[in-house]
Amino acid sequence: MEGKMKVAVMLGVGKMGFEERDIPMPADNEVLVKLEYVGICGSDLHYYESGAIGANVVEPPFVLGHEPGGVVVEVGKDVKHLKVGDRVALEPGKTCGHCEFCRTGRYNLCPDVIFFATPPVDGVFQEYVAHEADLCFKLPDNVSTLEGALIEPLAVGFHAAMQGGAQAGQTAVVMGAGCIGLVSMMALKAMGVSKVYVADIMDKRLEKALELGADGVINGKDKDTVEEVLRLTDGKGCDLAIETAGSQVTAAQTIHMTKKGATIVLVGYSASGEMTLPMSLALDKELTFKTVFRYRHIYPMAIEAVAAGKVNLKGIVTDIFDLDDVQKGMDHSIHNKADIVKGVIRISKDAEQ
Repeated sequence: MEGKMKVAVMLGVGKMGFEERDIPMPADNEVLVKLEYVGICGSDLHYYESGAIGANVVEPPFVLGHEPGGVVVEVGKDVKHLKVGDRVALEPGKTCGHCEFCRTGRYNLCPDVIFFATPPVDGVFQEYVAHEADLCFKLPDNVSTLEGALIEPLAVGFHAAMQGGAQAGQTAVVMGAGCIGLVSMMALKAMGVSKVYVADIMDKRLEKALELGADGVINGKDKDTVEEVLRLTDGKGCDLAIETAGSQVTAAQTIHMTKKGATIVLVGYSASGEMTLPMSLALDKELTFKTVFRYRHIYPMAIEAVAAGKVNLKGIVTDIFDLDDVQKGMDHSIHNKADIVKGVIRISKDAEQ
């Protein structure tokens, strides 16, 4: 497909603009996707606010966005499993395929991954993208492209739950009720965990957690979170804790609230990159620590969970902004964190919901 497309670009810290670029041509193993929705991730906001995440530094003009859903409009000649008109969720990381991590199935750890919106690789706040067909997953008829865009964060939640060995009969606590906390809670429920409690300090997010299926919530401003977990578990502590807030305080609380032999999954990144934790207590309890970096082999499972009604992905969306209003969307997401759970950019004005 020849022509031009609108691309939203980050021109500097706190500043968005637009460029007109050529619509990309798909390679033989790729498809061209007309994007309909792209989620606004916390990493997008961090790049927008500060211009960097660790060693990844934005060099404007830079395209943000790595949570896309859309419709296939052109197919490379080697692609057999997708056709024009298929609605797809796009997994945003293309790995090398031959390093030790790719060869052993842990492709999310590939050191040479090309990942949307991780400098210097542009993201997808734009109208079209050409992407490897094997990383484009067809959506069932009852799953919208809006939900398709949110499969990416849901995959993080499922990976966290799987890293924690989630199973029926357990009691789990999720620390943090932002997007990743909520999808982790829904993933735990979808995997059969018996009781899932969510802790945060923002009332609106806790209300959303209850709406989406949490068995109970704890506001850390009003109650001692550890004491409340112990009360809810008859003094035993929880079997599994998933920390998504990236806070030293909440990470330390997971060590106190878990029972002996429990598992703690660390998902959230701390602002400093370092934490001081009560490791003597962790040793006494023989706790298992797991960590999460993105996800692997999760998209089909996540899509099926949404299609089966086990996960209400639309329920986490609180705000939708048109591509023309991307600056407003980014600014609003930064300045209204207590009210926004998940913001999404609607790329195509005639996109389904």
